[in-house]
Amino acid sequence: MTDSTATARPRRAARRTSSWKTLLRDVVVIFVVAVLVSFLIKTFVARSFYIPSGSMENTLQINDRIIVNELQPKVFGLQRGDVVVFKDPGGWLPPAPPETGNAFQQGVGAVLDFVGLGASDSDQHLVKRLIGLPGDHISCCNALGQLSVNGVPLKEPYVLLPAGVQAVSEKSFDVTVPAGSVWVMGDNRYNSADSRYHMDDPGKGFVPLSDVVGKAFVISWPVSHWSWLDDYPDVFRGVERDDK
Repeated sequence: MTDSTATARPRRAARRTSSWKTLLRDVVVIFVVAVLVSFLIKTFVARSFYIPSGSMENTLQINDRIIVNELQPKVFGLQRGDVVVFKDPGGWLPPAPPETGNAFQQGVGAVLDFVGLGASDSDQHLVKRLIGLPGDHISCCNALGQLSVNGVPLKEPYVLLPAGVQAVSEKSFDVTVPAGSVWVMGDNRYNSADSRYHMDDPGKGFVPLSDVVGKAFVISWPVSHWSWLDDYPDVFRGVERDDK
């Protein structure tokens, strides 16, 4: 064996070690960048929620997952008919149950939540349809059982009512939405503890815009339920106020 051959072997081994180190460094950098990008998207752009109750049936089913656009209302305004996710304004939800699972499961869940792939805090949020914007006068129900916004009766194709029932709300109400708030109702009108059932709370049933996380725009899971969420602009056509 020549001296040159003996010298070449450790050089090749050193090059291989250096290549593995470079590859490992690149993988770590890509992973960190991906996590950071996911976190930024979850914090400022979009995030996932699951549906824990039937209050939005048949639009949303229990355990559906939805993607929420967080740029609304932070950057772009909301519209009547939007399906919105919001934090509990106070007293709408029972206290959060204690965490279950072992430390590893909780750790994995925390990481998924951090990057926006988890939705463990969904049961600390609510999802409803936005019916009234600030300044809107909303009342229910007229002789045909319809809800009215600014004096215009609505034909709401998205509501789920018990068989034989015509009125879109079993509870009558007449409210004007204050500045900085919205009025929300579930599509499953006889099984939704929404704005109507919190009118005696300090917030009078109104949801502060600052509590709105964003607008839900698509059902992402299960695949069989995949669809865009309609905000039904034709339902609310003509209800705009002249004083805007």
